[in-house]
Amino acid sequence: MNSLFSSVNTNLTGLTVLLTAGPTQEAIDPVRYISNHSTGKMGYALAEVLAERGAQVTLVSGPTNQTTQHPAITVVPVRSAAEMYAACLHYFPKATLTVLAAAVADYSPKVVADRKIKKKEYEFRLELVRTVDIAASLGRQKRDDQFMVGFALETDNELANAQAKLVSKNLDLIVLNSLRDEGAAFGHDTNQITLIHRNGAIHRFGLKSKRAVACDIADQISTTLLVPVSM
Repeated sequence: MNSLFSSVNTNLTGLTVLLTAGPTQEAIDPVRYISNHSTGKMGYALAEVLAERGAQVTLVSGPTNQTTQHPAITVVPVRSAAEMYAACLHYFPKATLTVLAAAVADYSPKVVADRKIKKKEYEFRLELVRTVDIAASLGRQKRDDQFMVGFALETDNELANAQAKLVSKNLDLIVLNSLRDEGAAFGHDTNQITLIHRNGAIHRFGLKSKRAVACDIADQISTTLLVPVSM
């Protein structure tokens, strides 16, 4: 990062944030889709914390039951990975901070039926194609005055996989959690994370509420990485 940023305090007034949250749904036909277990709780908690500290947040949200009433948060609802990517491309150029907390589908059906697929054969084969890698795409476009945070949910070789993702996506900070940690990840009101910085620093945290985890992430951003100084 250049000298535009220095660690001052937790005040994020004036910061423009792009944040993604929730799952995506990849249509198979008009009534079925491929998705995952993400609830959006972590992303929405982080949006609230950043907004409370003064940031203006654009929250690109996949389908979720989570809501927010904070006046500094603008929710942009999307459904598919393609829709989320298009929204991110639109808002990314003006974002100083981008946090990619959504659980985006890696694959989408190659062909989407325009009518409900009827049950016929014993076996049914669905051909899938890769979706756009949002983090990698934005990472290639990232300017020196932009800061990107990604998330890595892993089941094995957690630290190594997260460190590799940090580099390959051109992230500045990655939030790692593991499905092997009880009470963490999808469907819980709690989470347990490890924060890995681009400079190699690693900070591990115990099991906490997702609100408290959001505060830990915001603290790392605001006090260590991304507080604007007066020009």
